[in-house]
Amino acid sequence: MSVAESRRIVLFRHAKADWPQVADHERPLADRGRKDAAEAGRRLADTGLSFDVALCSTAIRTRETWKLAVQEFAQRPKTVYEERIYEASPGELIALLNETPDDAQRVLLVGHNPGVQGLADILAGSAEGDARDRMSLRGFPAAAFAVLSFSGSWKALEPGVATLLDYWAPSD
Repeated sequence: MSVAESRRIVLFRHAKADWPQVADHERPLADRGRKDAAEAGRRLADTGLSFDVALCSTAIRTRETWKLAVQEFAQRPKTVYEERIYEASPGELIALLNETPDDAQRVLLVGHNPGVQGLADILAGSAEGDARDRMSLRGFPAAAFAVLSFSGSWKALEPGVATLLDYWAPSD
């Protein structure tokens, strides 16, 4: 594959988590979160995108979100559980995505706010339709996702190079 071909990134925030007396990293999904994670998986499957790799935070709530969402996919992508996603800033997430091998065309990242929302805002130099307006209006609630596209090598991913193609949040 040529590095000039279009690549897709889906930034997916974990679904609503519960607040039991455990360390933040160990927080599980709430009942609503389990329902929203499955719905987000259906919505992602409806986009028709398949993924070469899914990068998922090691936190319990992101792992549970991914497990429920991916059940809706026709084909399960290779999944890499990456501890650097937990509490990552947008810059740290860009650095992580810069490490993606160029044979991967479509990447899904399951992470946390404020990093995921910040990354979507920073990468999207342009947007199609009303995707940016909807994302600005709704923010990036639990189980939301943004679909972005850019051309070039993963090493060239930087602020403003992507187009926001779509945005979805529960109750949209």
